[in-house]
Parts: sequence; structure tokens; C-alpha cells
Amino acid sequence: MVKHSEFQQAMRDWFGPYASSLAQDMVLAPLGSKTADEALAEGVPPGRVWEAICTVNELGDEARWHHRRAQPRKS
Repeated sequence: MVKHSEFQQAMRDWFGPYASSLAQDMVLAPLGSKTADEALAEGVPPGRVWEAICTVNELGDEARWHHRRAQPRKS
């Protein structure tokens, strides 16, 4: 289970200053063509939203399990 705070942190860690824009604007086909913000507002679990973001952006296992790491990714 991914907490909302873990989802937000993972977005910031992987997408930096673009995280907020991506959450608002990137349409996620695995979530019925909703954005991350729309899906979260509708009650989709943050873990499912993060999985969709990883899939759409072709991010590997390091990203998929990022929220369980002790240290944030270094840019």
C-alpha cells in the first residue's frame, strides 16, 4: 500500500519541478484516461496511480518500488 504522502514524494523525486504539472496534465490510459490528480480525487488508491505513472513512462522496478526505499533518488 502506498500512502498519499509517499506518492507525492515519489513524484517529486522522479519528476522534480515537473511533478505537479504531470499529475495535473498527463493522461493515464491505465486509469481510464484520467490524470493522476483526477484519479486520486475519485478515490483511486495512490499505489494504483503510481503504477500507472510508472507504466506510461516506462519506468523500471527502481521507480515502482521507490516509495519503499529509505533514501530518495539522487538527480
